Amino acid sequence: MDPEVGLSKNHVKKESWKTVLTLAYQSLGVVYGDLSTSPLYVYKSTFADDIEHSATNEEIYGVLSFVFWTLTLVPLLKYVFIVLKADDNGEGGTFALYSKLCRHAKVSFLPNGQSADEELSNYKKDGMIYPPSNSVGSRLKLTLEKHRVLQKVLLILALIGTCMVIGDGVLTPAISVFSAVSGLDLSMEKEHHKYVEVPAACFILVCLFSLQHYGTHRIGFLFAPIVITWLVCISSIGIYNIVHWNPHVYQALSPYYMYKFLKKTQRKGWMSLGGILLCITGSEAMFADLGHFSQLSIKIAFTCMVYPSLILAYMGQAAYLSMHHGHEREYEIDFYVSVPGNLRYPVLVIAILAAVVGSQAIITGTFSIIKQCSALSCFPRIKIVHTSSKIHGQIYIPEINWILMLLCLAVTIGFRDTKRMGNASGLAVITVMLVTTCLMSLVIVLCWHQSIFLAIGFIFFFGTIEALYFTASLVKFLEGAWVPIALGFILILVMYIWHYGTLKKYEFDVQNKVSMNWILSLGPSLGIVKC
Repeated sequence: MDPEVGLSKNHVKKESWKTVLTLAYQSLGVVYGDLSTSPLYVYKSTFADDIEHSATNEEIYGVLSFVFWTLTLVPLLKYVFIVLKADDNGEGGTFALYSKLCRHAKVSFLPNGQSADEELSNYKKDGMIYPPSNSVGSRLKLTLEKHRVLQKVLLILALIGTCMVIGDGVLTPAISVFSAVSGLDLSMEKEHHKYVEVPAACFILVCLFSLQHYGTHRIGFLFAPIVITWLVCISSIGIYNIVHWNPHVYQALSPYYMYKFLKKTQRKGWMSLGGILLCITGSEAMFADLGHFSQLSIKIAFTCMVYPSLILAYMGQAAYLSMHHGHEREYEIDFYVSVPGNLRYPVLVIAILAAVVGSQAIITGTFSIIKQCSALSCFPRIKIVHTSSKIHGQIYIPEINWILMLLCLAVTIGFRDTKRMGNASGLAVITVMLVTTCLMSLVIVLCWHQSIFLAIGFIFFFGTIEALYFTASLVKFLEGAWVPIALGFILILVMYIWHYGTLKKYEFDVQNKVSMNWILSLGPSLGIVKC
């Protein structure tokens, strides 16, 4: 471990509230852009084919209830209050969890620590209190250390999560920008619109990736005002729609409406969960981008600004849609139709800017997680540029940046459809969350030394929710969900082969190591210098 990492991290920990609030402000532009722009496509994707919006409003109320509780349980409860505490010396993401487990149990195929590491101030093990040798945690630790098959399963699980984060780095910018640009269909004929939409989205994506070399801190100050303006905009429109169209829409926050929704729509309702899932796209960026900011700054930004704004936005859209039925226009279930007519074009401009920002979160997270993979010999060596002298985790990787850009353009040009992009993005997002849940349950036992029942409760509660969304996304395999699977397969093949080669090289070096005694035996006076 680099001692400077500890100095940098400790420095950030001692910063004043002014610095924390500054980081919270920056995180709005870097971490929460993706999550904040999800209202652009959630309702549109949910009502695309699977279910219809009837006059009883049971469908729209059910979707709102699902959105509210999904946002509350996954980003707020799981990530903000639990997962963010499981950082690996300031770093976040699925591979940070794997690295943390490797330090607390010898499950890595390559030695990832030295005895001298224990004396470094930044090499901490939570609490430094170890459980009794006969505890469940100790027995689980010994089982993992003894069985190479379990170690391999753990590595593959971490690699799957990592590959899906990288895959999401391809899909999220495409769907965010494309959804924002799709608002142009309100101002032109469909025949003209299809010739403008894709080129405009591609141009915006090229501009976005061209800005990455300036660094997170500069981009954060540039992008944060856009996200704040967007959040204020959608929450204000939401309040207007609630008051003007349906003040009683708050009743849909009751979980009872989820039950009514599934009871009425049955299999089609279950399949539509793949669209509802998109309301939490970007949640994983809170953890993946942890190295760029701090726990407290990310928590403050989400609980005080992002969460309430999103809830008001979704409630406002539901209030408007609950009073508008029977329209045959193709974009009836769409974000822009709920925007008052005189504000539609200003909101369109803000939405396009916010979508650009929304892509930043996952791009930044992709840089961080690839750096972690490279550090654990699971990714080919690449050039990593540190863009900040104060925050160690703020990095830029040129090769990855341009590869992501090319893949984003390919997805945008190939799909040209929000629905199929949403299916692809949804599967990538929920897979990352499932992997995080599995690894977190091990962290609770092995690193935090908590009860095994707490870990089982964690994986059962959140795993059940995420498995429901995962199955709904997986059935859309032929409708776009194959993309993250194909990307993930290619990436995991590259990463596993690289790790295997590194392991074999290490084993060869160990077997052919020349001892110091053998070197000294070559000559009795070797190493002695007479003055």
